[in-house]
Parts: sequence; structure tokens; C-alpha cells
Amino acid sequence: MKIKLMTAAVVVGTALLGGCASTGNVSYGDAQAVETLTTDFGSTDLQMIATKMVDDMLSFPPVVQMTQSRRPVMFVDRIKNKTQEHIDTESITDTIQNKLINSGKFRFVDMTSVGAMADQIAYQKQSGMVDQATSVRAGKQIGAEYMLNGNLSSIVKNSGGKSDVYYKFTLKLQNIQTGIVEWTSEKEIRKSGKRSTFGL
Repeated sequence: MKIKLMTAAVVVGTALLGGCASTGNVSYGDAQAVETLTTDFGSTDLQMIATKMVDDMLSFPPVVQMTQSRRPVMFVDRIKNKTQEHIDTESITDTIQNKLINSGKFRFVDMTSVGAMADQIAYQKQSGMVDQATSVRAGKQIGAEYMLNGNLSSIVKNSGGKSDVYYKFTLKLQNIQTGIVEWTSEKEIRKSGKRSTFGL
């Protein structure tokens, strides 16, 4: 009898877990479609910001002149998230970097992979496993001339069951040698919606 009860409990538990994990029918949507589920920062906001920043930068006369005959080297600093939300700002900078590289106007130094490259150079030099005629020499990397950095901030207001969120994204291009800000721009986004009855 006990064995039957235990077996029944396992079956019921498995069914419950399976029900929790299942989401029913799954369908793919357009990654570029406007997202309006919540007032939180989402994929549509990311795309709007990246497009606005890149278009503004590439059309700015001094930047146009700067990139006429060469492709300056830059790196992207981490965007400071000053909102109360958990926002993956690296996704914003990755999208901006991709658009700028694909424009053919800039080259980038990826600071996130510096440690991995240093390890690989050390391996090639010290492991004894690599033909030194083909090994990479240290001290040959190209230094970045410019840096991209910025901030993402927000103002949230709740009243009468409604929520209003104002986002402002600011980005600037700075000359590393002189410290001069060569270009800056900002993108503002306002989103409104009804608040959940349960406060979620």
C-alpha cells in the first residue's frame, strides 16, 4: 500500500513539475517588432537607441571628416546604468559597436578579451608547444584613439493605477590623448502603461 502511495505521489509531483515547466504552444516573433508588453526597458528601446546614436555620430561633420581617409580605432567603455531596473547595458554597447563596425568607418579594440589574448600570447611563448616562427609577438597591438562611454537614466512616476517612465540615454565620443569630447548625443524615450493590480 505504501509503495502504491509513493508511486502515486511521484507521478503527481512529476505532472505538476511538467505543468510548471510547460508554456503551451511556443511561436517565434519578429525580433524587430515593437515591444509593448510592459513599461520596462526592452528590445525595441535598445534598437531605437543604437540606431539613433550611430546615425547621429556618422552624420556629425567632424566625425565625417575624421573618417574620410582612415578608420580610427576606438573602444567602448561600459555604459553606466543609473535606472532602478536590471538592464544589460552590454547589449546596448554591443549593438552600437556592431553597427559602427559594419559602417566601415571605425575599428574597435575589444577590452573584454584582453585577458584571454594575454593568456594566448603567454601560451605561445612559454608552453613549448608552438612554433616560434609563427607565434604572435607581444607589444604589437594597436592602441585605441577614442573611447565611447555613456549613461542610461530614468524617471518613474506612478499615479492612479498608471505608470509613466522616462528614459534618457547619453553617449559621447572622447579623444583619449587630449580628453576632448568630439561628439555627444542623447536619446529620450517615454513609456506609459497601466500598473498591475498585484504590483508586479
